[in-house]
Amino acid sequence: MKRELTLDELFKQRKNSNHALVDVRSPKEYAEGTMPGAINIPIFDNEERAEVGTIYKQDGQQAAMKRGLEIFSAKLPEFVEEFRSLNQPFTVFCWRGGMRSKTAATMTDLMGLRASRLIGGIRTYRQWVVSELEKAEFSPPLIVLNGYTGGGKTAILHRLESDGFPVMDLEGMAGHRGSIFGAIGLEPSNQKKFDALLVGGMKNFEDAPFVIIEGESRRIGKAVLPEFFDQKKNEGIHLFLRLPIEERVQNILNDYDTEAYPEKFLEAFSKIERRIHTPIAKEIRNHLEENRFRDAFRLLLEFYYDPRYEHSAGLDENDERQIFIDADNMEDAYRKVRQQIQRIGRKLAAGEAAAGQDHK
Repeated sequence: MKRELTLDELFKQRKNSNHALVDVRSPKEYAEGTMPGAINIPIFDNEERAEVGTIYKQDGQQAAMKRGLEIFSAKLPEFVEEFRSLNQPFTVFCWRGGMRSKTAATMTDLMGLRASRLIGGIRTYRQWVVSELEKAEFSPPLIVLNGYTGGGKTAILHRLESDGFPVMDLEGMAGHRGSIFGAIGLEPSNQKKFDALLVGGMKNFEDAPFVIIEGESRRIGKAVLPEFFDQKKNEGIHLFLRLPIEERVQNILNDYDTEAYPEKFLEAFSKIERRIHTPIAKEIRNHLEENRFRDAFRLLLEFYYDPRYEHSAGLDENDERQIFIDADNMEDAYRKVRQQIQRIGRKLAAGEAAAGQDHK
């Protein structure tokens, strides 16, 4: 039977059972930000939504509803079949919980599917995200993986995540790798999308003994970390990974599809070209123009990224909250990073146990 769920009811439903989230807005709206884990089965595609919107402005609501019904009825069988293929109960939502989600819930319910609809749509979810960020609360200690550009930090985070460690991939949330070339081949997240993903990660790990993140500046692409989270990151335990420069160059080559976007690298380089000593900058440009990316990246690391990192990172081998890890290659790096995290985890657990004894 069709039901209407509040946001809290939806959270409980998702926590206690196998339950799908379906965003029925257009693909463009979905790409601009949705609820984490939601899939897109749109009532209208981008062009259809624009057409109905134009009719609404020019001819009024009734004309727009008539045209919308004509468009939707023609593809109703395929629409319902997409929901049927989910093979699980689902909740649909649109922007305000209006006509689009009502239509989707009604039609799928008539076809015998277990449909629910989110009251207030994604707008109520975004209001909840804002309220959660305003609390400025996240209790787990942060372990921050730092290192020079090309150090393979993201690859190590993904491997740690696969091995069951609590990881929040801030670059993945931002859709940006954090460097001047960071958006190439990716779709950077806007602030609303980033905030939703960040809050989702915080909720997933609110009871974790610690959370591992990558060392980032407060701005990552188009998104900005909330001040409280950035401050907590700065106060965390920092691992600094050091790899040979050739390993780092290879990591960069592995991360980017240089053949698909050669012009994008030149375009991005032009934004920092003036900051590099002219003869070196000219040499880097020549390498990029001739698709010699290995040579270009090596010079960029040596003469741009490494000096900037050393100037801004605040490295201090006497600081007990900074742990330096020297590795020969990525496998060696992962093994040593994992060992340090396990050691830190045991130390944090011992500290909590001692604190618990003190309160008895």
